[in-house]
Amino acid sequence: MTSRDIREAFLRFFEKHGHTRVASSSLIPQGDPTLLFANAGMNQFKKVFLGEEPRPYTRAASCQKCVRAGGKHNDLENVGFTARHHTFFEMLGNFSFGDYFKEGAIEMAWELLTRDYKLPADRLWATVYHEDEEAARLWEKIAGIPPDRIVGLGEKDNFWAMGDTGPCGPCSEILIDQGEAMACGPDCGIGKCECDRYLEIWNNVFMQFNRSADGKLNPLPKPSIDTGMGLERLTAVIQGVKSNFDTDLLRPVIGRVEELAGKAYGGNAQENVAFRVIADHARATTFLIADGVLPSNEGRGYVLRRIMRRALRFGRILNLKTPFLPKVSEKVVEMMGEVYPELVAARPVLAQVVTNEEERFADTLDHGLKLLAEELGAMKAKKKEVLPGEVAFKLYDTYGFPLDLVQDALKEEGLSLDYEGYEAQMRRQKEASRQAWRGGMGEEIPAVYQELAGWEATKFLGYETLQADSTILALIHHDGQGEQAKAGEEVEIVTAATPFYGETGGQVGDTGWITGPGYKLRVTNTQRLPNDLFVHQGKVEEGVVRVNDPAHLAVDAERRRQIARHHTATHILQAILQKHLGSHVKQSGSLVAPDRLRFDFSHFQAISAEELARMEHDLNARVAENQPVETKVMPLAQALESGTMALFEEKYGDEVRVVAIPGFSRELCGGTHVKRTGDIGFCRITSEASVAAGIRRLEAVCGPAAIDLMQEMGRELDQAAGLLKGGRGDLLSRLEKLLKRQKDLEKEVETLKSRLATAQAKDLMEEVRDVGGVQVLALEVQAADPKSLREYAVKFLDRLKSGIVVLGSAAGEKAMLIALVSKDLTKRFPAGEIIKELAPTVGGSGGGKPDMAQAGGPEKGKIGAAVQQAYEVVGKKAKQ
Repeated sequence: MTSRDIREAFLRFFEKHGHTRVASSSLIPQGDPTLLFANAGMNQFKKVFLGEEPRPYTRAASCQKCVRAGGKHNDLENVGFTARHHTFFEMLGNFSFGDYFKEGAIEMAWELLTRDYKLPADRLWATVYHEDEEAARLWEKIAGIPPDRIVGLGEKDNFWAMGDTGPCGPCSEILIDQGEAMACGPDCGIGKCECDRYLEIWNNVFMQFNRSADGKLNPLPKPSIDTGMGLERLTAVIQGVKSNFDTDLLRPVIGRVEELAGKAYGGNAQENVAFRVIADHARATTFLIADGVLPSNEGRGYVLRRIMRRALRFGRILNLKTPFLPKVSEKVVEMMGEVYPELVAARPVLAQVVTNEEERFADTLDHGLKLLAEELGAMKAKKKEVLPGEVAFKLYDTYGFPLDLVQDALKEEGLSLDYEGYEAQMRRQKEASRQAWRGGMGEEIPAVYQELAGWEATKFLGYETLQADSTILALIHHDGQGEQAKAGEEVEIVTAATPFYGETGGQVGDTGWITGPGYKLRVTNTQRLPNDLFVHQGKVEEGVVRVNDPAHLAVDAERRRQIARHHTATHILQAILQKHLGSHVKQSGSLVAPDRLRFDFSHFQAISAEELARMEHDLNARVAENQPVETKVMPLAQALESGTMALFEEKYGDEVRVVAIPGFSRELCGGTHVKRTGDIGFCRITSEASVAAGIRRLEAVCGPAAIDLMQEMGRELDQAAGLLKGGRGDLLSRLEKLLKRQKDLEKEVETLKSRLATAQAKDLMEEVRDVGGVQVLALEVQAADPKSLREYAVKFLDRLKSGIVVLGSAAGEKAMLIALVSKDLTKRFPAGEIIKELAPTVGGSGGGKPDMAQAGGPEKGKIGAAVQQAYEVVGKKAKQ
């Protein structure tokens, strides 16, 4: 059976037994920012098991895409060194949501394995939780497995739980005995070792309890079934091979690597590891990018980058030329595209992203490998077996060489790493970065703020009102806290409550006024400290303000409205970017100000002017719909269940604020927004550019700022039309005529220059000298640039036919020299050697080919001496 047959047979079998075939979910878990990647078939059914999401079926079967790299489940460092570990794999699974239970699960599993897949029943074993006598009896009754092939194991191996509390239950694994040849030794046995003799094929979880906070197991009213069977392992068993890498799921990918490397898999042990790593990591790379993950330095994108870079490092072992990974990824698409059509749809994206990442990392990789090789060589010479942690840290911190790759290289050489030393260096670096608080200010917070660390958070009233009354709690001067501040003094004020928004989440802080009995203070900025304390920065305009004074706080309302316009527009813009460019678009930074918005997002290429125009049109169409902008505070779990967009890298509290535009956008956000989208007014995208590898930046303006921009553009158009003595309507046609006229004139000037140079050449040919039987012309001329100087020299040499031409000219404050030698003289008088002797005279250097060489220098006053020296240089060479 092929892997495709095996996959389809599983799904069809369970369909015949009343299961609904459910497509694999994305590798990016929906509604669960705490999970890096889908790593099991049950991930997409989690809410169904918890009773939080109804489905129109009680039985399901799926083949789920999974990635285990990073986080709790991380197989990355083992991939390539074993026959079974993978970063990407497919998980076959059947599920019962309160329908059948142990008996049905065991009966169907046994029928599929022994009848459809024709696995030998006498080589199949079962493990059960040692207290689950019911499961043991069912295996003996239904499958006829003798008691000596039913093994009871403890909670660590055979009891599954969703968490510390909640649904849980015993599990039962089906294993196959692959024979004594696969045994690790005489004591080999189930539960005793991790070798491949007794290979786990299928795990059945019997979800029958609910664990309470006190640890008590209470029976669930509707017990359920969750099973998982790795397609790669099952295929290896059915196809009769001892390694997953020899199945038709991975061997063709290895075949593509063989073609590129010009080497065969199966020979050199070190190279075999490289073949396996590249094949596995190419699959993970292909599927992750197709599901919208892009290489980055955070979260899921960072894990993808680690996977790709590990593949590239092992590519060096096979001497693969950059870029090779895109070609291996393309093989994955060819093999898997029919089963997973999203791979075919993502083909253009895959090629660009993988190529860009490989080419960017190539220099870093080669430099890092060279430095590491030097360190390892020194270690071996001194007979040391442990690489110092500070060396690994320097490779990472200074040269960008990942720790994973250092560990792989050490593993291959039988060496180890002083990991504690590495961690100590990392801790020191992090501590240096944390020496002071960092808030929205973007600079180290002055030490005086440390005194505020234990203060109660400021009560923020700015969602409901722009004016409020409170009390002055602290006055902070540049040299510390004080009791009062006088007119003309700059000061920072902390109040018990405030309607002023403190800079955070990309939104700038509010400005306005704080007034009270006998004082008036202008607020020029508001900061929010990490402990949610708001600091109003400003200047006392009138009177004296004191601690404990009453205060009336008033936000600049028009400025706040303009900020709100830009913030809501940012949310709409992100949804539109995902619609037009793809689900891989993720926010990576933003600025929301009164005069503009800036949005940084993950994307791999520039956006065309046509696409930008379509997105701008879409943006304004959404604004014009005048949809309500709804805000609601709710538990984080509830927000995620409702489909709210969350960032994996962000840390959220138990309660979150959701900002939603019904049917279009839902985001977790603490910023301020308009009431309806129509309040935004008109929007104009002003620029799109790259700010880092894989990160693009859009800037836009909204409302009055957009109107101001359009009016300014209109004025500039009118001025341009006036200069061309026309109107806006014929501006382009007049400009085209003007440019054409300019081009024609430039051609005419070039023609005249050429004629002049030819005429000058005729006159200057009288300066030709015979030096040792060689015609030599050395002159100082006037040329605007190196190109013009070269054209002069060519014309002179053309007239000489056989000879040497040396010319010099000033270009601004610098000297230019050129030497041309006819082909028949290049062996005796190489132009490069002539120019090297002349260049020092003008304080410079030069070189070139035997027939033409150039030089430059700062001493333009010595050009004449340099060209006259040419006669001497040629004379010396003529006598040699």
